[in-house]
Amino acid sequence: MRGLSRHSRGALTAGTTALAGLSALGLLMAGCSTGGTGTRDEGEAPRSDKVAHASPSPSASSPAPFAKVDAVKLLKDDPKVSTRVKSQLKPCSKNEYPIDVTYGHLTGATGQDVIVNVMNCADAVGLGAYVYRSSGTSYDNVFTAEETPVYAEIDRGDLVVTRQMYAAGDKPAFASSEVVTTYRWSGGAGGKFAQQDQVENDYSKTVGGNETAAPAPATP
Repeated sequence: MRGLSRHSRGALTAGTTALAGLSALGLLMAGCSTGGTGTRDEGEAPRSDKVAHASPSPSASSPAPFAKVDAVKLLKDDPKVSTRVKSQLKPCSKNEYPIDVTYGHLTGATGQDVIVNVMNCADAVGLGAYVYRSSGTSYDNVFTAEETPVYAEIDRGDLVVTRQMYAAGDKPAFASSEVVTTYRWSGGAGGKFAQQDQVENDYSKTVGGNETAAPAPATP
């Protein structure tokens, strides 16, 4: 067999050297891709194919609605409501009675409690305030206040009764003071409202149109 020429041997040697270089480069890159001992790959971290979805938190259950009552019938059938109040329990216009009805929980009953305020049609002065406690099949009157003018409401589970106090010469819309009394239920099913607190507010007579005009000085 004829020997290779100098040029052919040089080309073969160069090719062999280039092949060896490529092989070494391939081994180096393989080492990098395995994450073992090779140089750390730079670039964006791989992303997971799975996307985490936040589970919606369960919403709070809505409170059960209060059962509406016929407040006018409650008052008319109640022997604890005075004849004076019943005589003024008439519609102001069509079938609109001058009453405010509040539903809530005052007596610790499993059912609901109902506050009914009766007013007059002329100027909404409170004629009487009543609390009815549900017994499951009916409503029992557990509180009555008929000291005119009076108004009752619920404040953080307590019964709050406000009475306007008038002095001689006061206009109906401008009382001299008010007495606010807070009651709390005690004793369970056979309990009653007990007074917890009382506050009296005296109003200024120089604002709100309640002032009395001073007499004019005499002319010398």
